[in-house]
Amino acid sequence: MTGLTPENQSVPSTAPATKHVPELGPPVKPKRNKYAFACAILASMTSILLGYDIGVMSGALIYIKRDFDITDLQVGVLAGILNIFSLIGSCAAGKTSDWIGRRNTIVFAGAIFFAGAILMGLAPNYAFLMFGRFVAGVGVGYALMIAPVYTAEVAPASSRGFLTSFPEVFINAGIMLGYVSNLAFSKFPLKLGWRFMLGIGSVPSVLLAIGVLAMPESPRWLVIQGRLGEAKRVLDKTSDSPSEAALRLEEIKEAAGIPADCHDDVVEVSRKTSHGSGVWKELLIRPTPAVRRVMIAAMGIHFFQQATGIDAVVLFSPRIFKTAGLKTDHQQLLATVAVGIVKTSFILVATFLIDRVGRRPLLLTSVGGMILSLATLGTSLTIIDHTEKKVMWALVLSIATVMTYVATFSIGAGPITWVYTSEIFPLRLRSQGSSMAVVVNRVTSGVISMTFLSMSKAMTTGGAFYLFGGIATVAWVFFYTFLPETQGRSLEDMDELFSGFRWRDSKSKPKNNKNSSSNPAVEIGPNKL
Repeated sequence: MTGLTPENQSVPSTAPATKHVPELGPPVKPKRNKYAFACAILASMTSILLGYDIGVMSGALIYIKRDFDITDLQVGVLAGILNIFSLIGSCAAGKTSDWIGRRNTIVFAGAIFFAGAILMGLAPNYAFLMFGRFVAGVGVGYALMIAPVYTAEVAPASSRGFLTSFPEVFINAGIMLGYVSNLAFSKFPLKLGWRFMLGIGSVPSVLLAIGVLAMPESPRWLVIQGRLGEAKRVLDKTSDSPSEAALRLEEIKEAAGIPADCHDDVVEVSRKTSHGSGVWKELLIRPTPAVRRVMIAAMGIHFFQQATGIDAVVLFSPRIFKTAGLKTDHQQLLATVAVGIVKTSFILVATFLIDRVGRRPLLLTSVGGMILSLATLGTSLTIIDHTEKKVMWALVLSIATVMTYVATFSIGAGPITWVYTSEIFPLRLRSQGSSMAVVVNRVTSGVISMTFLSMSKAMTTGGAFYLFGGIATVAWVFFYTFLPETQGRSLEDMDELFSGFRWRDSKSKPKNNKNSSSNPAVEIGPNKL
């Protein structure tokens, strides 16, 4: 009763309002959901498969070229063709995951990549190696699409950006493992070293298949299959509070066309809803204005992520360092390991910033840093190319700017591409829409990877990086004018965000973003009105 005055006593009816105001103050950030965290880690392990392949090929190509005596054109095709082959997996993954579930699709991806890694490790010639790349590529396509979709559908809104960035974290972890593998097996006999480098990539896929047994199925997939009871149990475990779990279930039911007053454990759902029928018509033939803009945003961010040259740098780091002035294989591979360390370190930083800073600020800062790094790298390599003597400062600057380029990429453009795409598609369109975005990503990556060596010969390596810098500038303008902030918005709220959009809206967060905070109690009102 401390501080009670006569005035307080004379107006007792105001007491409930006075007590209620503090509850609506600054929302308390919920604790990290450990169960959702574990699910995200297990699902994102699929991304190690792609990362390891990219990283290990950067060093293995040196020895494959010597062993099979192949040309630079064949080297480029071998490096980049996996991205083209992955289109098969990416295109099939959406339909497959709608039919057999997200979790089973992850197992399927791991099994295919396991077979591909074994085939590559046993390859007796170039043609057989290409066949192994084909099989592994299909597995990579499945993995790239399904990991961010599953994670976004399991994660609570308060930590969705953090958890959905995990696939990119594991891609970088895989790249780092590939670089270390190159260094470890580089002293082996020529015919054995590169085969061990590629064959050992089967190990992560086995661990993935074992770990996935502990994962639940996606609650959103369970709902569109009519399995509401199972979905509710998963949401209770992966949400920050019971009220948020109830809210998420209601929103998913509404998006799936299930009446809100239906509380049965199992309900009948139309074949069109449960198996994704009619989705392609909604995406490509008769999209609503909001869906059309979502498609452009998803394809644009995936195109620019790869068109700015990241896979060229990661795949051909030893060749770039050789151009810069590092002469021995060991020096080149050691510098490449340093690239992997920097890239992995900054992606870890990004995971903690995405839900604090927001998608747009990180993305724009990241691409701005990439532009400066690419321009400086192009300049230093051009100076080296036009100077007969070894220019030590240019060599150091080249190595340093490769590091700053992968660092700035990893802090924004790398993880946010996957986070953003997994968030913005409506529930019924999410699998196929994400598949199309991954197709754009892999085609662009494949073209860049297969043409980089030829491009470097035609316009010099420095000129190639000037080109990437120009593309990064266009990307920055596109991101600034076209992508709204999605931080804190529920997945079912994206249609409202993207409909009736004007480009000036991209310059600020949505007006009700604050109301869509991590506090589920605050979220209920605006989302239901």
